[in-house]
Amino acid sequence: MNESQRAFLDELLATASPSGFETAGQRVWAAYVREFADDVSTDAYGNAVAVHEGDPDAPTIAFTGHADEIGFIVRDVLDDGFLRIARIGGSDRSVSKGQHVTIHADEPVQGVIGQTAIHLRDPTEDEYEEITAQFVDIGATDAAEARDHVEVGDPVTFTTDVEELVGGRIAARGIDNRAGTWAAAEGFRRAVAADVDATVYAVSTVQEEVGLQGARMVGVDLDDVDAFLTVDVTHATDNPDVDRERRGPVTLGDGPVVTRGSANHPVLVDRARAAATDADIDVQLQAAGTRTGTDADAFFTSCGGVPSLTIAIPNRYMHTPVEVIDLDDLDAVADLLAAIAAGAADPDEFVVNV
Repeated sequence: MNESQRAFLDELLATASPSGFETAGQRVWAAYVREFADDVSTDAYGNAVAVHEGDPDAPTIAFTGHADEIGFIVRDVLDDGFLRIARIGGSDRSVSKGQHVTIHADEPVQGVIGQTAIHLRDPTEDEYEEITAQFVDIGATDAAEARDHVEVGDPVTFTTDVEELVGGRIAARGIDNRAGTWAAAEGFRRAVAADVDATVYAVSTVQEEVGLQGARMVGVDLDDVDAFLTVDVTHATDNPDVDRERRGPVTLGDGPVVTRGSANHPVLVDRARAAATDADIDVQLQAAGTRTGTDADAFFTSCGGVPSLTIAIPNRYMHTPVEVIDLDDLDAVADLLAAIAAGAADPDEFVVNV
């Protein structure tokens, strides 16, 4: 990952993009891919699509990631100036109290999610309150002062920076899934640089965290796609507090994860594994017996059924403000996407022979 690629990743992670409020992040993504795409377009809800026009007789492949992150939304302004909030997506009530947050009003407003001091709590009654019972303190003394700065419906995200850890790893909020949109854009750039025969789309969808909504929109619009390669994060289960019953084979630093089962098309799985072998990319395998929980679940039924595959980035502490990934894993995902596109020769090659 060179300096400009890393700067792009950092800018994506620094730009708040809660579900339903992805515009600022989508502008960052679109500006990057516009430098090497034949065309970049957006739809009414902000899904962004870049295209490299290839040989008309070669396959058409889409690299996708979702732009949105989890967060909160202001649902009420109380008389004493505090704010009640609700979830955007799967926000974790066990990590929210005592955190700095930013309310994305007309101008950003800083606040904290209140946590009563340990000295004033009965430790025998400690519990994780529901998000709707928690509150944000912006320093206002009454409702009128608070409403001068925020209003109901403003989105809220944790206030965190990208932090460097040892060994080429980083921690940040929103890695789920700006890392995926980075990989889709970078895989696309590498495919363009290799002048692959395939027509390649790079797609950054909205509102995945609230029901795969953007993928449903895009899946209908891109009716010429022969295969969707969806990049998202998956649980790295190598930290010590994961129960043995929940431990999977996914380890940080051991490479991209190819998902098998459910929406993941078996021929496309084989193609991905073969491309990884040819490109000397180590991959891990993960099972999805029922659903992937990613945009692939929406893409694969689009337009009568399009071969789809989830390629995942190992991620520790998902849906917290301190998600952790290994940059080598992320870079390898982009390489794998480009390798799959480079090896695609026939639009019918992803079809199951029955």
